[in-house]
Amino acid sequence: MRFRGNEYTGKGVKVAIIDSGINPDDPRLEGVHVEGWSIQLGATGHALLHPDYSDENGHGTEIAAAVHRMAPDATLVAVKIMGDRLRTSAELMAAGIETSAQSGCQVVNLSLGTPNMGKALLLRECVANAVQFGSVVLAAAHPKGERAYPADLPETVGVAAHPDCPADKFYFFNPKRFPRKEWGVLSDKFLTHGYGMGEDGQAGRYRGSGVATAYLAGLTACIAEAMPHRPAQEVIDALRRAALIPIPEIGYG
Repeated sequence: MRFRGNEYTGKGVKVAIIDSGINPDDPRLEGVHVEGWSIQLGATGHALLHPDYSDENGHGTEIAAAVHRMAPDATLVAVKIMGDRLRTSAELMAAGIETSAQSGCQVVNLSLGTPNMGKALLLRECVANAVQFGSVVLAAAHPKGERAYPADLPETVGVAAHPDCPADKFYFFNPKRFPRKEWGVLSDKFLTHGYGMGEDGQAGRYRGSGVATAYLAGLTACIAEAMPHRPAQEVIDALRRAALIPIPEIGYG
């Protein structure tokens, strides 16, 4: 990614992918440094970490490939909270965010979320703590435009998808210029490409806001490389300044 006159590739930046794990043998991830763990909740509700982060579904690997496409030199950290059926809980998402931040991941990607408003406070506390640790947390917006957490939390970078956005471009719906009554749930969110690429170069199995979040996470890793040791909010502000502002005439309504 070109930023402030230089090219950046995410070198030295750890990107946590909280998902179904990662398959490091996927051809799209050849030569990529992958590390990670899986999380389960014990009988007492405590998070139990295990070193196995193998991907039983493929979703996490697809997300990892999208991040790698944007930040080819970033370290990918698999935080497995889902199995083959892609089911998880807000508690596991919270544990994933917390362990990622404590492990030094400057970028935390969640291509998932929950519409349960009752879990918003739990997730907000974890995201706020992660920001204090220096992590930028990105999360996928609801595919139908409904509320989703942690994407709709003020400390989180919420991401929606649009098929006409190229993968290397992203747009910010500035709420001061585009009030919520005009832009609905897209207000104060980033909008980017949401179509992953398969091994054959064709459209991947997964698409939508989840893949869009992964692309923006990769771009965030590049900006984090360009701004080492800076607070998370400064990186987010740089994202907003680098983003394009859409106008109604080009069809982003």
